[in-house]
Amino acid sequence: MFDSICAFPLTSDLFAQAIHPTERLLAVGLTSGHVQTLRLPPVTHNGDSSEADTGCGEIETCWRTRRHKGSCRSLAWSSDGETLFSAGTDSILKAASTETGRVTSKILIPSPNTQPDPPSLIHALTPTALLLATDSSALHIYDLRTTHSTLSSKPSQTYHPHTDYVSSLTALPPGESSTSGFPKQWVTTGGSTLAVTDLRKGVLSRSEDQEEELLSSVLVTGLPARKRGRAENGREKVYVGGAGGVITTWERGQWDDQGGRIIVDTGIGGGESLDCMTLLPDGIGGIKGSGRLLAAGMGDGAVKIVGLGGYDGLFVTLRHADVDSVVGLGVDVDGRLISGGGSIVKIWTEAIIAERSRPNGTKRGIDSDSDSDQGEKSEENGEASSGEEKQQRLKKKKRRKGKAKPDVKQVLGFDDLD
Repeated sequence: MFDSICAFPLTSDLFAQAIHPTERLLAVGLTSGHVQTLRLPPVTHNGDSSEADTGCGEIETCWRTRRHKGSCRSLAWSSDGETLFSAGTDSILKAASTETGRVTSKILIPSPNTQPDPPSLIHALTPTALLLATDSSALHIYDLRTTHSTLSSKPSQTYHPHTDYVSSLTALPPGESSTSGFPKQWVTTGGSTLAVTDLRKGVLSRSEDQEEELLSSVLVTGLPARKRGRAENGREKVYVGGAGGVITTWERGQWDDQGGRIIVDTGIGGGESLDCMTLLPDGIGGIKGSGRLLAAGMGDGAVKIVGLGGYDGLFVTLRHADVDSVVGLGVDVDGRLISGGGSIVKIWTEAIIAERSRPNGTKRGIDSDSDSDQGEKSEENGEASSGEEKQQRLKKKKRRKGKAKPDVKQVLGFDDLD
């Protein structure tokens, strides 16, 4: 189904990645504190053929700098893509120009006590609202109303949707009555709970304890309705990846408890953790209509392709790394899957159109390496803390036994494709 067409080695382990909304740009944040923007190879068209090339070529470094004294924990592009936000273990949030990498604004992340409160994630919700979550479970909202490149010294609001750090955040599409067209609510996971928060009203709902750490989430729209007479666009669900290799499904508006489970990985004491997830474009793998495919980055370096919306049970295993977990997944402007983990980033493209009735016909990914990264410019001095950050990440990946739930769906794996 997918081949790895291009790989880019990094100078230290990846902690965060962000894909530009409109250009072939990928930003990576490293455990050494460096932030680097990479220009991805284009997908070109041959003059005598209507078929696009795979886009296999060199990944080029646009700019690179040591942005944080500790590790760079999270990255996010502004809505228009002109600004790149970064946050690190030095508890500093910075805004930089996408084109030059020059810092235009920076602030100290507030802490509930005298100790620093490092970030767990940042997310540009709208052109005027930036969300920042921390290890202490705080979720700060920063007003960007003046300009994307200027950060307010203090957050306009702070909520606490969980008692543990926020591990993932997924924006919910605005309702029909929305006048702005931008989302105002979002789903977060933290510890063993899921919560829904409103930009102005605060925390609206918090789920029951799921007895398993929830790590990642993705929204899927247009799913087939259970009964006739439902909206033509179908249902909306949030799929949540857990520390034990299970995806739980959450119907929008029914946030008290999960509605179903898809077992992606099994093992003694629980399967590998689903550290990150992303939705693949329509039509990938020959699945059309209401069917969708989801990519899940696993704790053992694998990427699982999981079928949704009536195609549950079909997935292919790709191999990003042998040991290091996959910490970043996304789709670029050309519809290519970008995976990141360990000290490497890979680009994947669809190799063949797999028939749903013949999942064994999928192909194994083929790795290739590009040239090493280019020179860097130093912004700040400080020692790398990759070893310490790895230990912190491992401590937070708890292995808890999940609840027994109805509507369990077992996904079949193909070990020979690892």
